[in-house]
Amino acid sequence: MTMASTAFRAGVLMAAFAAGGCNVLTRLSEVGDAPKLTTIQNPAAQPSYRPVTMPMPAPVMAKREPSSLWRPGARDFLKDQRASNVGDIVTVVINVDEKAKIDNETKRSRSSGEKASLDSFLGYETKLGKVLPDAVDPTSLVNSNSTSAVDGAGSVNRSEQVTMRIAAIVTQVLPNGNLVLEGRQEMRVNYEMRNLQVAGIIRPQDISSTNTIQYDQIAEARISYGGRGQITDVQQPRYGEQVFDILFPF
Repeated sequence: MTMASTAFRAGVLMAAFAAGGCNVLTRLSEVGDAPKLTTIQNPAAQPSYRPVTMPMPAPVMAKREPSSLWRPGARDFLKDQRASNVGDIVTVVINVDEKAKIDNETKRSRSSGEKASLDSFLGYETKLGKVLPDAVDPTSLVNSNSTSAVDGAGSVNRSEQVTMRIAAIVTQVLPNGNLVLEGRQEMRVNYEMRNLQVAGIIRPQDISSTNTIQYDQIAEARISYGGRGQITDVQQPRYGEQVFDILFPF
C-alpha cells in the first residue's frame, strides 16, 4: 500500500468521524427542545440550488411594427398581474387524496463479550501485583460483556386528504418562457413542526386569473409534506437510550 493511498484512506476516515461528530453534537443539542424555524433565505443562494436546464426550441424573433397596438404574448390591454418574472409569487394549490396501509415489526438483539489474559510475558506478569492495589490473576485480566435488545412494532392505516395552498417564488425564466418555481412553508404548533415544499416548472398560460396554479400542472414537480417534533418521535426510544446508542461504540 502506497503512502498516497494510506493518506487518502486516513483523510476519508477523518472526514467520516468529523461528520459523525457534528451529527452527534447536533442531535445532543436538540434533546428536549422544540424544532427551530429556519430563517427566510434566498432560494437561489442556497448551496443545493442548481439552475434548471431543459431542451429548448430554436429562438424565434418576433417582428414588431412601430405603430402596432399588439405585442406577442399579450393577453390584455391592461397590465397582467400574474407571475411572469423572477421574484414574482404564484400560489400553488395542492389537493391530494392519499391512502396507505403499512404493518411492520422490527426486532434487534446484540450480545458481545471480551476476555483478556497474560499467562506469561518474560516474567513481568508477576509484577502486576505491585502496580495494582490488589493481587492480580494474569490468566484473567479482563472479562466484559454487554447485551442489548429492541423489539418494536408499528402499523399505519391511513386515509387522508391533503388540501393546502403554498406561495412559491419564480426563481428562473427559461428561454421558452416557462417558469421555474420553488416554495417552502413551515408551521409549528406547540412542539410539532410541519414542513411543506414544492418545486417544478410551469407554463405561464396555466396560471389562472387569480394567480394560482394546480399541483398537477407542474412539470418535474417535487412536493414534500412531512413533520418532526414530539408527536413524530413518539415511537422513538427515550432520550437516554438515544444518547447511549449514539455514544456507545460497540
